[in-house]
Amino acid sequence: MDIWTKEKRSDVMSKIGSKNTKPELILRSALFKKGFRFRVHRKDLPGKPDIVLTKYQTIIFVHGCFWHYHKDCREGRIPSTNTNFWKTKLLKNIEKDERNIKVLQEMGWKVIVVWECEIEKHFEKTINTVTKLITVT
Repeated sequence: MDIWTKEKRSDVMSKIGSKNTKPELILRSALFKKGFRFRVHRKDLPGKPDIVLTKYQTIIFVHGCFWHYHKDCREGRIPSTNTNFWKTKLLKNIEKDERNIKVLQEMGWKVIVVWECEIEKHFEKTINTVTKLITVT
């Protein structure tokens, strides 16, 4: 059972942004401190990637665990109310992500997906892993 009315829940969910999220800003800051330069949300690339490192031909998507249905995470679960709607929506998000990643790889980009929970729970390990993945050819 939801603690809010349907209208209140809709209002709250509609205010959640898709760009410049806290995990994305944290990752961008860490990469910049390590000397990486990048562009953000390039509209000319499929999926408008969160971080584009042209020099390394690498793209990073920072996925929110709920919105991208992270199956290995507590936050990546279908809500108990309006289940059919959410299941359909989240599965479409996964399909869109997979399609965008495939197209980007076909274009010659290396694609890295970083989950919100990885940044929150294992920050140093995540940054080190991402840094290694960027520089490996």
